[in-house]
Amino acid sequence: MLAIPTALQLKFDEQLQIRTIPIALHDPYKKWLLYYLDFCRKYQFPPRQEKSLPPFLKKLQDKQQSKIQQAQAAAAITLYYDILRESGKLGTAAPLQPAGPPVSSPSTTIKKMSVAKTSAMQARSETIPSPPAGRPVSTPKTINTSRLLGLPGKVPPEPAVRIAPGPLPAGPETRASWKAEYARLADEIRVRHYSSKTLRTYRGWVKQFQTFTRSKAPAELSTDDVKAFLTFLAVKRKVSATTQNQAFNSLLFFYRHVLCKEFGKVDGVIRAKRKRYIPVVLSREEIDAVLAHMAPPYDLIVKLLYGCGLRLFECLGLRVQCLNYDAGVLTVHDGKGQKDRTVPLPQTILPELRVHLESLKALHRYDLDRGYGGVFLVNALEQKYKNAAKEFIWQWFFPAKHLTLETNTGEYRRYHLHETNVQKAIKQAVSAAQICKRASAHTFRHSFASHLLQENYDIRTIQELLGHSDVRTTMIYTHTVKSVTLKEALSPLDF
Repeated sequence: MLAIPTALQLKFDEQLQIRTIPIALHDPYKKWLLYYLDFCRKYQFPPRQEKSLPPFLKKLQDKQQSKIQQAQAAAAITLYYDILRESGKLGTAAPLQPAGPPVSSPSTTIKKMSVAKTSAMQARSETIPSPPAGRPVSTPKTINTSRLLGLPGKVPPEPAVRIAPGPLPAGPETRASWKAEYARLADEIRVRHYSSKTLRTYRGWVKQFQTFTRSKAPAELSTDDVKAFLTFLAVKRKVSATTQNQAFNSLLFFYRHVLCKEFGKVDGVIRAKRKRYIPVVLSREEIDAVLAHMAPPYDLIVKLLYGCGLRLFECLGLRVQCLNYDAGVLTVHDGKGQKDRTVPLPQTILPELRVHLESLKALHRYDLDRGYGGVFLVNALEQKYKNAAKEFIWQWFFPAKHLTLETNTGEYRRYHLHETNVQKAIKQAVSAAQICKRASAHTFRHSFASHLLQENYDIRTIQELLGHSDVRTTMIYTHTVKSVTLKEALSPLDF
């Protein structure tokens, strides 16, 4: 097999760092690049031309590689093309160096890369451990979650927007640099205190737009480019109305606040109209069946999602001080839209909450004995309150199992339970309960609102409990509840 040229490998490693690709994916990315170069040499394809990528992906498909592996390979080769594009070498023949000892061919080696291994690197099994008695302290497993927290100076992971690969329109390649625009975009997002997810989404769409325009100089971008891009998404890639509107809003923000251009009217492209979505709602019996197949602390999370109408990240973001047991009130801080609200605590789970609180106290003492740096705090709160990170009231109510190494300070800190573990536990419980509905973590919030409406709670009260800014958002739950008025419509079969 061929070896990746040293200069290319150094540049590839540099781009992996710049684009904050997870460390666990660095080796797989480089393997896919190596397989691609060997494929081009073996089948006489020009490695520095983008037309060689589709045959390579077709080869992977013939080898029965999974969709995840094909997408990972495409991302790695696209990164290679970007490096060539920046250096002005895209479209020329690439020099390849023969390696010394022979190794197995790509067709046999690729099969060894299973989806389970890739998923295992990304997923984390997180539960609350009980402190071991009389055992020496071991070094905790570490993961770099700075990208998850949106810490200052960190660039969010790429990409947030995934679209099925498709042919790009023909046109000249300008290879203009957009680095200043991406930096300006991050600044404009953060100064408005938008979430890190918003930054990842907007940045993802801007990268899609940059690829579509073939790195056209930002100063030369016009509304016609946006029109062509939105038409391409709707006609060629057949994206949904939600995806099209998300792309439109991302580019609207990019034009107004980054390029400082008036967006103008995009003639010929109609903003996609979203169809009315009826939420999935579980009955109380179905919710009890799901809870019966869940283990701690995931069952307690689901009880709060349903009992308080919380969003998943609102629940995982709870801290010890957010629960007032005496008053029976739970306070949600910095919910969606940076809004706070209070909701009543379910009285039936108060004993479980108190037992869980005692386990948190034991875990906190265990962490302090190991000299950890505390929990992650929002914004500059730790600069204002120097010892807040180690105080018990600021600890996560659903902490992660392992400590996290903060690369800036070298300290081990604790993050909250990862959302993917909760989602996986819910999916497994729904399957085990044999519920024939597409239920997720947000389904319990929908069930909370619908069941309150069934009990004749007024819509304004439900709006306040859910934290909706507009009552029209809450009105969607009127379609999940059967009408019991005298003018209820009947089927002719029931006459």
